[in-house]
Amino acid sequence: MPLLAFRDVTLAFGPKVIQQRLSFDVKRGSIFAVMGGSGCGKSTVLKSMIGLLRPREGKFLVAGEDYWAETEERRIEIGRSRFGVLFQNSALWSAMTVGENVALPMQIFTQLGDAEIRRLSLLKLALVGMENAYDQLPAELSGGMRKRAALARALALDPDILFFDEPSAGLDPITSSRLDDLILNLRDGLGATVVIVSHELPSLFAIADDGVFLSAASKTLVAHGSPTFLRDNCGDPVVQEFMQRRHGNEGEPGRG
Repeated sequence: MPLLAFRDVTLAFGPKVIQQRLSFDVKRGSIFAVMGGSGCGKSTVLKSMIGLLRPREGKFLVAGEDYWAETEERRIEIGRSRFGVLFQNSALWSAMTVGENVALPMQIFTQLGDAEIRRLSLLKLALVGMENAYDQLPAELSGGMRKRAALARALALDPDILFFDEPSAGLDPITSSRLDDLILNLRDGLGATVVIVSHELPSLFAIADDGVFLSAASKTLVAHGSPTFLRDNCGDPVVQEFMQRRHGNEGEPGRG
């Protein structure tokens, strides 16, 4: 049984269809990439997978459970226990220290005492190499450090699925490569499953072992496989143009 699955899903905002007839599986332990050009709906797909957008049609299954058929209480429980999300802009609370940001999910969703929450917050920060930043404010951190701090917060409740929305956006190549290594280490060390939305080819080729390619023109999935497989074997001209473009000539990242 796949850990996550879309079954004939259509996503829309009002009358505007973003993606339609989506069917794919995310295997446990994989690093699964949602790929495509700007405006194709990548982030919309991610939004639905983390419980922020109900599909117009179709099913989203989490370990075989029909997520959107459940009660709101059960959906919250699934998200709390299984999902960790790293947003593109990190989304750290600016008035809170790094440690307070990481502690917040545990304060809201657990009955742990302050001492245990602090210990676990330091542990999560240590996993991403940020334990020394516990008392710093997000504004005092570099872009890469903010990403790591936000990742520590995403790990706060020990999720088995990590979602990344453009994790390398705004990072220099060295910092981006270090973040790729961190994602691989978390997958291998914690056994987490990773779903990543990205247009950054170096990162996709380095870490993703499966994925789907979305078309803005047809508003549906046009290719399925790892980034390397799609680059070397997919005959779709749009996929080929995207996957074989030269790094540094990628265009502006979209909201898609």
